[in-house]
Amino acid sequence: MNTWFTPVHGGGVRLRITREEASVVHALVTQLLDLLGGPSPAVRDDGLPNLSFSENTTVSDDPVLARLFPDAYQDDQIASAEFRRYTEGTLRDDKRAAAELVLKTLGEGGDIFLDAEQSQVWLRSLNDLRLALGTRLEITEESLERNRTLDWNDPRSAPFAAYDWLTYLQEDLVRALW
Repeated sequence: MNTWFTPVHGGGVRLRITREEASVVHALVTQLLDLLGGPSPAVRDDGLPNLSFSENTTVSDDPVLARLFPDAYQDDQIASAEFRRYTEGTLRDDKRAAAELVLKTLGEGGDIFLDAEQSQVWLRSLNDLRLALGTRLEITEESLERNRTLDWNDPRSAPFAAYDWLTYLQEDLVRALW
């Protein structure tokens, strides 16, 4: 198995990633940012600061967004709606900021040094990428095993290979941090 992340003295990690691998991460993170939408405005239409309250109080019809922003209280729709109203905007902004940091630090690949805080942000963003891709591909234990046997020429093999690779990348970062 490949090693992408190695711990560095004083905290943080060094990421060694090829240009091709960086372009895959870049493409996936860009798609995630598109899905998350634009940032919440700092100031509302009425001139008051935006506290990232969400007008949305229901789970998204998009399965990926529903996975990234699930109901907090499945048995209590009123409490869940209120929780979503006060938290989803900030959660969405945080996920967007994490993805943007990944793009900023990723560059075109090579040796990338991430401090301890940046490493944690990368970990969260890799997790969001895996959740999004896994949901889009409807991955289950059975489908993952079945799709690992696809011929490399089968166009369905590429997204499953990307999902597997993100899993290895995330695991490698976890090992480097702990």
